[in-house]
Amino acid sequence: MKVVFIGPSLPDAASHARAGIVLRPPAVQGDVLRAVEDGADVIGLVDGGFENTAPVWHKEILFALSLNVTVFGAASMGALRAAECRAFGMIGVGRIFNDYVSGAIDNDADVALLHEPIEMGGRPLTVPMVNVRSTLDEMERLRLFDKTLRLALEQTAAGLFFKKRSWSLIVHACAAIPESQRQYWLNMLKTHAIDQKRIDALALLDAVGDADDRRKPINRHWEFRETTLWSEQLARSKA
Repeated sequence: MKVVFIGPSLPDAASHARAGIVLRPPAVQGDVLRAVEDGADVIGLVDGGFENTAPVWHKEILFALSLNVTVFGAASMGALRAAECRAFGMIGVGRIFNDYVSGAIDNDADVALLHEPIEMGGRPLTVPMVNVRSTLDEMERLRLFDKTLRLALEQTAAGLFFKKRSWSLIVHACAAIPESQRQYWLNMLKTHAIDQKRIDALALLDAVGDADDRRKPINRHWEFRETTLWSEQLARSKA
């Protein structure tokens, strides 16, 4: 069985997932463990809860890996956990993962955004910093502005709370843009906007789709240790 935890990064994931991939809502603590207990051989982690709930625990990812479950991560919480657990065998996918590994970005909040309730579709309502940077990179590559304006826009966006960050607010809060040019630059940003989280989530779905649906024994340089906290987590999952 293949399981992918996904939500705001790709609200229409059901239209892109291959047959045989089970889609589940953004993961919180215990969900990866439950997927393993349900028989998952391949797990893809894209989105996860973090603000009002306990996030996916590294220990449950290590548990899955210790049982030879293939675990992919990308785009959002998945990119963070993949960067943190890659030394143990978790496989990262996409630019956001690579940027965390390289140190190009180091803030967990760079993937955060405000979104609709999952029950209503979970569509993004704000713009995460990873999408801002990808958009500005592309516009700079196309020589649509100079380095000074690019840095001003990026710094302005980074200074906004993730639940309020929008293209409109970025433009209006950027002191380097005269009021007379705000609408022009807003249109330019929206026209060239790159949804990096979506791009990486699609790549993860492809990686999960291509993966063998079986647990493959591998030689590991580490062993999983059952701590007291882990035993308590196991007990809760069986309650």
